[in-house]
Amino acid sequence: MKNIEIKHLDRIDFSVAWERMKQFTDKRSEADLDEIWFAEHDPVYTLGHAASEENILFNDDIPVVRTDRGGQVTYHGPGQLMIYFLVNLKRLGWGPKRFICELENSL
Repeated sequence: MKNIEIKHLDRIDFSVAWERMKQFTDKRSEADLDEIWFAEHDPVYTLGHAASEENILFNDDIPVVRTDRGGQVTYHGPGQLMIYFLVNLKRLGWGPKRFICELENSL
């Protein structure tokens, strides 16, 4: 990744951020820069493909959003920095596993 755009979304509702991510991905061209988004969310549980709402033990009226990511249940809330990588892996010739390894090795 030679050029990348950084965006600070501040505190944003997860569903709004999720829709923006999907729109960005759907509309992007091969020429568009990859982006990294920094955000904080109001309290929300997100559910991956393997998750069930039964896995949420304490809800306290916190919204639940099903996503298309892998995994189980994740809580997002105030004070928790979320970093979203909107990267064209095909352009890099990488799969998700390689991308994660590269991120881990960069830390």
